[in-house]
Amino acid sequence: MLGAHLRRLREEAGISRTDAGWAIRGSESKISRVELGRVGFKVRDVEDLLALYKLEDEVERDRLLTLAREANNPGWWQRYDDLTPNWFHSYIGLEGAADLIRTFELQFVPGLLQTPEYARAVIAMGRLEEPLPPAEVDRLIALRMRRQEVLTRQRPARLWVVIDEAVLRRPIGSKKVLRNQLEFLIEQSRRHNVTLQIIPFGKGGYTATGGAFTLLRFNDTDLPDIVYIEHLTSAVYLDKREDLDTYVVTMDALSIAAAQPRDTERLLRQAIAELDAS
Repeated sequence: MLGAHLRRLREEAGISRTDAGWAIRGSESKISRVELGRVGFKVRDVEDLLALYKLEDEVERDRLLTLAREANNPGWWQRYDDLTPNWFHSYIGLEGAADLIRTFELQFVPGLLQTPEYARAVIAMGRLEEPLPPAEVDRLIALRMRRQEVLTRQRPARLWVVIDEAVLRRPIGSKKVLRNQLEFLIEQSRRHNVTLQIIPFGKGGYTATGGAFTLLRFNDTDLPDIVYIEHLTSAVYLDKREDLDTYVVTMDALSIAAAQPRDTERLLRQAIAELDAS
């Protein structure tokens, strides 16, 4: 958020990244990283940039300097740094700041809607070659449960999930684990800030052949939407307008292809009944 504000001020002042970098004893690439929020902020650098950009609004100046100080404070998730890859840390921070989270998943229940038992099974699947010690698995589950607080905090984020029906049929962990997970999805789908849609098998093929992705939208108009795409050993963060437009259109198409939210509980109960009968 701070980087986005600094970029806007620089562009309004008509100052190049090269000149801005010179003002803080850095380079053009450093300014680029600062504006993208990919490096830490030195309060002195932010002060120098605000002076260069001739920001005269004292209230706004104090707000941005406060942001600079807060940006350097460790997030609650950093206590799990030893268990999570660096590329995932940024996502947790963005997820916690988002106002709207739209996600598409075709293999697993998204992390924000997982039960602890289901999460344990998913974590185990990802570490087949070298299983984690039980204590570390417990910490990863605790991290996932803590992330879910974005849905129950005082000003909760809105979550809009589209999942393939295959997610409801795949017995991750065991049939009991899946059944409890499906019951939990029914509970969560009743929340005022959660929309859950399912793409039935009967729909046939649909767009988004590239796989799962998440769209994050923020209240601050200076902060661009973010597309998050997770791979096996890395993740991609997209914020270019053309990329965002493509993924927004794709997500809208998935929502149209999916059954209406009013059908979600019926489809979940149908999956539970079939699971019990199997």
